[in-house]
Amino acid sequence: MSTATLKAVIFDMDGVLIDSEPVWQIAEHKVLTELGLNVSMEDMALTTGLRIDQVVAFWYSRSPWDNYDNQQTAQAIVDRVVSHITTHGEPMAGVIKALQACQERGLKVGLATSSSSDIINAVLNRLQIREYFDAIKSAEHLAYGKPHPEVYLSCAQALNIDPIYCLAIEDSFNGLVSARAANMQTIAIPEAKDAALSKWVIAHHRLNNLSELAEFLAKHC
Repeated sequence: MSTATLKAVIFDMDGVLIDSEPVWQIAEHKVLTELGLNVSMEDMALTTGLRIDQVVAFWYSRSPWDNYDNQQTAQAIVDRVVSHITTHGEPMAGVIKALQACQERGLKVGLATSSSSDIINAVLNRLQIREYFDAIKSAEHLAYGKPHPEVYLSCAQALNIDPIYCLAIEDSFNGLVSARAANMQTIAIPEAKDAALSKWVIAHHRLNNLSELAEFLAKHC
C-alpha cells in the first residue's frame, strides 16, 4: 500500500469509533429475555456486526416467540442503545487522532455501519466528529447488511473512490468479511478478549486501537 494507491479510509462505527458493542449486547439481551428467550450475555456475541433486523431474525429463527414483530423488537433495542449513547457514550481510544491523521494525509474519510440513522446521529453528536466524514452510509435501508459488501461499496461510491483504493477498519468478523468482499484493504481492531482468535487472519493488518493508525499510515502509505 502506498500514498499513490490509498485514497480513503472507511471506518466501521460500533466498537471502532465508540465503545458501544457492550451496550448493544446488554440491550439485545434485555429485550430478548423479556420476550422469554433463554439466552446468555455470551450468546449476544454471535450476531456482532449484523444489522439489527438481522439480529432479531437470527434469534427468532432459533427460538420463535409469539406475536413476532421484527421492526418493533429492533426499535426497542435501538431505543435503549440511543439512550445510553446520548448520555454515556465514550469514544474508543485514539478516535480524534486517527481521523486527523487521515485528513492530514489528504485521505477521504467514510463511515460504513450496520447501525440505523438514529444510532449514527447519536454517536456523531455525542463524539462531535461529524465534520471529519466525507461520506456516511448505513446498511439500514440497503437490501443487505454486513457481511454482505453492499454498505462498503455504497460508501466507496459516495466518496467517488474505487474500493481497491479504500482501507476499511473493523472490529467484527462480519464487518471484515463485508470489507474483504468489497475488495478493500482491511485493518482489524478486535476486542481484547477475542484478539487471540484465529479468525482475524482474514484481515490484511491488525492494530490494538486507533491510536496506532497515524503510525500505521506513516509506515504503509
